Amino acid sequence: MTTLGLRANWRQFVLLVIVNAFVGAMVGLERSVMPIIATTQFHVASTTAVLSFIATFGLTKALTNLAAGWLADSGARRRTLLAGWIVALPIPFMIYEAPSWSWIVAANGLLGINQGLAWSSTVIMKIDLVGPRRRGFAMGLNEFAGYVAVGLAGLVSGVVASHYGLQRGAAAVGLVVALTGLVLSWFVRETSHHVQRESADTGSQQRPRLGEIIKRSMWSDAGLFSVSQAGLVNNLNDGLAWGVFPLVFLQSGLSVQETSMLAAIYPITWGVCQLATGALSDYWGRKRPIVIGMTLQGAALFSIPLAHSWIGWALALATLGLGTALVYPTMLAAIGDLATPSWRGTAIGVYRLWRDLGYVAGALLAGLLTDFFGTSIAIHAIALLTVCSGIVVAIRLREPRAAMDARAVVA
Repeated sequence: MTTLGLRANWRQFVLLVIVNAFVGAMVGLERSVMPIIATTQFHVASTTAVLSFIATFGLTKALTNLAAGWLADSGARRRTLLAGWIVALPIPFMIYEAPSWSWIVAANGLLGINQGLAWSSTVIMKIDLVGPRRRGFAMGLNEFAGYVAVGLAGLVSGVVASHYGLQRGAAAVGLVVALTGLVLSWFVRETSHHVQRESADTGSQQRPRLGEIIKRSMWSDAGLFSVSQAGLVNNLNDGLAWGVFPLVFLQSGLSVQETSMLAAIYPITWGVCQLATGALSDYWGRKRPIVIGMTLQGAALFSIPLAHSWIGWALALATLGLGTALVYPTMLAAIGDLATPSWRGTAIGVYRLWRDLGYVAGALLAGLLTDFFGTSIAIHAIALLTVCSGIVVAIRLREPRAAMDARAVVA
């Protein structure tokens, strides 16, 4: 008999947490070294061109998220996860052998597919396992594992690269991560039967078409729209942090290793704090953490150009990480609240489509603003946009009914 809940499914849940750590490590190995590879080894001068690898990553990941959500609702969660790791296997070899920057951009296209398939699958499968009562906590654990691994892999790849070369260091770490993630994922079991159980408990409802869900997320559904636009802006400023901040730190005179340490502070803070913030949203509700988190992110971004020391930047990046920790698991849990089990995978895919299109928007906006107006203007403009996104959530988002019911149960 299929049982919902974290206690009943803890073995598979823990395995999925570990798998998602390796998914995060796959993208983390690039966060500290790729912008440096662009400027020092391939002599890419334009910031917009440097950030092309993030735009490619974001576009392929966004579209793959959409496909992963649809596949999940078609009962192919485990196969989608395995496919994501198979796509990841060529990436380390492409980074190592790359004769030009276009190879790195292409590798990041594959990385986007890997992340869209594998990360989406782990998110959806965890929500399947825990049922409606602990979604915030489950997403906090999921994102904790993923983003702590992002930070640690960025730190490790930076240290390895400083000793063995930028491309060789990133490729070596990537190969170990991809192979391990694929092996672990083989032992993950399908969770579609958990969805059937929850549907039986809550009552079967008609599954909207994909186009209808996308349309609703663009404005008419206040909940889907509010969360989706906040997700887009969140990843827009994450693209800025990923692509521009390492260049700012390196140009200030910091070494590759010092820059890698700074680059790791943001995702590690983000990841660790999600252990608390995901569960907090089960008590507080979804709206308050999102509004506070977007405001904190904006304040942190405003302070980056004003800081001129390693300590100052470290504090700003830790604040940025805390703000992101408040919103990231909460927004995923909110989508789980807003959608019924029959179309939850597709709804998560649509939300993650908009969220990861933020990488494309962030790469283009940050690159163009930096090239034409300078780094400080670019950072401050995106900081203002982040605060405005939080205001939109404060005005339009109503607390999802499922979240209110879960709070009553937890209390």
